[in-house]
Amino acid sequence: MTQNQFASCVIMGLGYIGLPTSVVVARAGIDVIGVDVNERTVSAISAGRCPIEEPGLPEAIAEFVAGGRIVAQAQPRPADVFMIAVPTPFTGGYKPDLSYVEAATRAIAPALRKGNLVMVESTIPVGATEQVARWIEALRRDLRCAQRNGPEEPDILVAHCPERVLPGQMLKELVENDRVIGGVCPASAEAGKRFYESFVSGKCLITDSRTAELCKLTENSFRDVNIAFANELADVCEDFDIDVWRLIELANHHPRVSVLKPGPGVGGHCIAVDPWFIVSALGERARLIREARWINSGRPRQVVRKVLAQVASSGVRSIGCFGLAYKPNIDDLRESPAAEIVQYLAHELHMLGSDIELRLIEPHITELPPSLEHGNRMKLVDPDQGLDSDLLVMLVDHDAFRSIPASEIRGKNIIDTRGVWSEAALGPSN
Repeated sequence: MTQNQFASCVIMGLGYIGLPTSVVVARAGIDVIGVDVNERTVSAISAGRCPIEEPGLPEAIAEFVAGGRIVAQAQPRPADVFMIAVPTPFTGGYKPDLSYVEAATRAIAPALRKGNLVMVESTIPVGATEQVARWIEALRRDLRCAQRNGPEEPDILVAHCPERVLPGQMLKELVENDRVIGGVCPASAEAGKRFYESFVSGKCLITDSRTAELCKLTENSFRDVNIAFANELADVCEDFDIDVWRLIELANHHPRVSVLKPGPGVGGHCIAVDPWFIVSALGERARLIREARWINSGRPRQVVRKVLAQVASSGVRSIGCFGLAYKPNIDDLRESPAAEIVQYLAHELHMLGSDIELRLIEPHITELPPSLEHGNRMKLVDPDQGLDSDLLVMLVDHDAFRSIPASEIRGKNIIDTRGVWSEAALGPSN
């Protein structure tokens, strides 16, 4: 398969990864057929509207839909490349849920033709790309699918290429970041490399599918472990009555030390999820990864306990919770520890029979999701109303919060999980 054979690409899943990927693939001159099971998503994109917030994406969607380079629909059709970019959450017991990946595989199977390339971009446990190949082979017995140590020239090539993107920079990073392409067989890896090189300016590095799968899980587990160290260090500092923010600032002057900042937990669809894919497969042999996950997943309840302690010791009638997104300067609340904290807090206050008002300040959304609607006790307010609360809880270090003048913060009752309002950050008082 040569590069000029990649004339069309079906992308299964038009979410936070699939939709921006559709744009960069279309920019390379490849016709994109975007497929999603959500009728509202398909309708919005078909009308040239972008259902997610990402700089540059709405304009690009409008342009490529109008020009016919991106078509959104409910079912796939024949193409040269099929990309699976659907969610892979975990089920009870933190086991990876491959049902979306399986459903996408079943959907594309009837449209597959000899010479097609199937790319899995969904984050998956080790061995899952080979499972996709087995599913295809069972569904299409007329086609020889790529196998580990199988035929050198299969009819259907299958590979895995995990995404590496930062929300807010997706259209840039999808093109400029290096990519790892792991094939079920060598021919699959080579074909995957040629496909990604048609729209990626970074390096495209090839390996086997299992290594590529574990590469993504390793990247996010590495970050989770380092965040867990910072969070545990914050607890150590609290016991010793030491300012953790100043400590980390001093420690990081060492030329080979770079301690991360602690926080209220870890969120998003990657770091909070991916390490469990390793732990669920290996159990005790992944002790450090598992312990880091427990430390980080326990942070939201720890923050709630601190808030409740403040409520019990003072006359708090209102609480301003600053930030709901899972990281700064975005609107994404998926797996957000800040949103989890607010939910826990609302529940605990309700159980206590308290009428304390929760004022939520999140400048990147215009309305609360249903999961955060708790009657009149929980309101989305502007920063000024939030600052007027009896207790301020900093949960997400948005730039908008960092720009609040120090004079409006000093002297207030504060719980700061991100160091935005620490003495070092606010500077000397006049």
